[in-house]
Amino acid sequence: MKFVFPLMASLVALAACNTAGPHFRGLPATRITVEGSTFDVRVRGELAEAIRINAEYAPRFGPIQRRAGIAMAQVSGCTVKEVRGDQAQATGILDCD
Repeated sequence: MKFVFPLMASLVALAACNTAGPHFRGLPATRITVEGSTFDVRVRGELAEAIRINAEYAPRFGPIQRRAGIAMAQVSGCTVKEVRGDQAQATGILDCD
């Protein structure tokens, strides 16, 4: 019984690591890999969310930000004007025609 709780906590943590933010809940994710970073990307209107789901050692946001922007552009078909966030979750402002 001692090992059940840590196992359940680990499973919950894994399930929550790519949970969509409030604005993107209920939308299907498109999984895409850009230069070794794998993202679940969701798009709603002029915004996109990219959640990085792979493990990377001490990534800085700069390279991840650029890769997340590429992933958002590929999934949405739009130009990405700006990407904000951190190494795990990024939100992009899209410029769609």
